[in-house]
Amino acid sequence: MKCRHCDSLLEHTFLDLGFAPPSNAYLCNGDLNKPELYYPLRLKVCTQCWLVQTEDCAQADELFSPDYAYFSSTSAGWLAHARRYTDAITKRLGLNEDSFVVEVASNDGYLLKNFVAAGIPCLGIEPTASTATAAEALHIPVLREFFGESLSNQLAKEEKKADLIVGNNVYAHVPDINDFTRGLKAALKSNGTITLEFPHLMRLIEYNQFDTVYHEHFSYLSLHTVSRIFEQAGLRIFDVEELPTHGGSLRVFGCHHNDPRGPTESVNSIFTEETTRGLQALATYQSLQARADQVKDEMLTFLLAQKRAGKYVMAYGAAAKGNTLLNYAGVKPDLLPMVCDAAPAKQGKFMPGSHIPIVNPEMLHEVKPDIMLVLPWNIAEEVANQHSYIREWGGQFVISVPKMKIF
Repeated sequence: MKCRHCDSLLEHTFLDLGFAPPSNAYLCNGDLNKPELYYPLRLKVCTQCWLVQTEDCAQADELFSPDYAYFSSTSAGWLAHARRYTDAITKRLGLNEDSFVVEVASNDGYLLKNFVAAGIPCLGIEPTASTATAAEALHIPVLREFFGESLSNQLAKEEKKADLIVGNNVYAHVPDINDFTRGLKAALKSNGTITLEFPHLMRLIEYNQFDTVYHEHFSYLSLHTVSRIFEQAGLRIFDVEELPTHGGSLRVFGCHHNDPRGPTESVNSIFTEETTRGLQALATYQSLQARADQVKDEMLTFLLAQKRAGKYVMAYGAAAKGNTLLNYAGVKPDLLPMVCDAAPAKQGKFMPGSHIPIVNPEMLHEVKPDIMLVLPWNIAEEVANQHSYIREWGGQFVISVPKMKIF
């Protein structure tokens, strides 16, 4: 396999999570007696450009199917995050009714609805039909396409270049990151701005967030590597913000290479920190496997102990990261009988691989679990606040990443 960015031979696999189905490939009842497709789930690092990437195994159209079940609006915290961003970027760039905003991977309209409400023209680009339909119901125009250079050239011909291109948690999901980045350049006005948010590789390593590794994430990104990719496409990063989302993310601000805006001090600061923390040193990556194994072992030990003690454990959040963790640990319904999730699109289905049924959170009142294992640990506090009533019968909340914690 060669690097998706610089085409160097990839010689170093540093994390092997075995074999797993795509983590958003939720199953219906009729699927349970059919064969299920598994792919190897391994991470490689390029020692030339330091792009971390999953081993080639699946095509994007196999992973992002028309009934893709992730809806951004399910999380109240994420909706608030999107609203704060919209307000801030509108003020910073002076966006108005004469501006044009494009969001790549616009999902169910969780963000663009704020621009619609403000009277700012916008366009969503979203290949999955289920989420695009939800966005269109909010009066958001949507192109049901995968984003790349070809589509951007077509937008440019139609005089639909953007003052602002937004991409939240999509950059890691694209198999051809160079084509995607060239697309950003082709669709951007001469004085336009790009903002991309993505989980920060430095935090993944620091906090042992190995469960954020799944097939839909083709790349795991540092500022160092993203800057290289931008530069090759004729773009440049001029600012960066650190965000608490997804366990620690970056929001980079990009522009054309000849844009007069110079780099802020925060760009230099994060470059320096990444180097200091060893993101350009192979040994930094090779430490992750043992730490992932420890989390897996501790979670299994905990679940087995609860079963032997007669405790009833349920999980919350049929999230992709939860599927990675459960499949790596080999957890089945005998240890975890149900997962509750607020997304109607997931309820009544089954977790891929583990075949654990997904139920409405109302089931919590009926079952009254002793333990609630929160799989999307990045919103554990939000979940605990929403369902604090389980403490009334002595129930407890637990996360297993970055380490087992009862709260």
